[in-house]
Amino acid sequence: MKLFLCACYLAATGILAFFIGRLLAGHCFDFDGFPFRSFGFEQDGQLYKKLRVSVWQSRVPDMSRVCKKLMPPKKLEGRPDEDTLRQMINETCIAELTHFLLCFTGIAVFRLWPGAGGLVVWLIYCLLGNLPFIIIQRYNRPRFLRLLRRCAGKEKEK
Repeated sequence: MKLFLCACYLAATGILAFFIGRLLAGHCFDFDGFPFRSFGFEQDGQLYKKLRVSVWQSRVPDMSRVCKKLMPPKKLEGRPDEDTLRQMINETCIAELTHFLLCFTGIAVFRLWPGAGGLVVWLIYCLLGNLPFIIIQRYNRPRFLRLLRRCAGKEKEK
């Protein structure tokens, strides 16, 4: 019963966070500022190449495939323009923030299932349900930023 309550709570917060994320989509985030800029240990995304994110990122669930009308597609076709790249970068910020906050709100499972059971549920939720998605965003954002800077440089040359 405690596991069921935890699962219901985590599902409800996940759904709520999704809709809050969609509301945030119209806002611009400072992707060069904390916490979205690359940290030194990430080596501008090189850490994630070592983790082989490019190999497994397409195998995890993606809400843009499930809710096509509510989310922009995650695949860039052809040569994206500056606006598309800014939107993609913003989406990485929203997704990262959402998954981080879900880890934080997930702490409430300890009220539903105190002790080791709640800890196990929370750790699984964070490590399998949120951390991979945070990693994917932190892997993709520097790549999009490099493309944006290249694109912006070409626009200035014209």
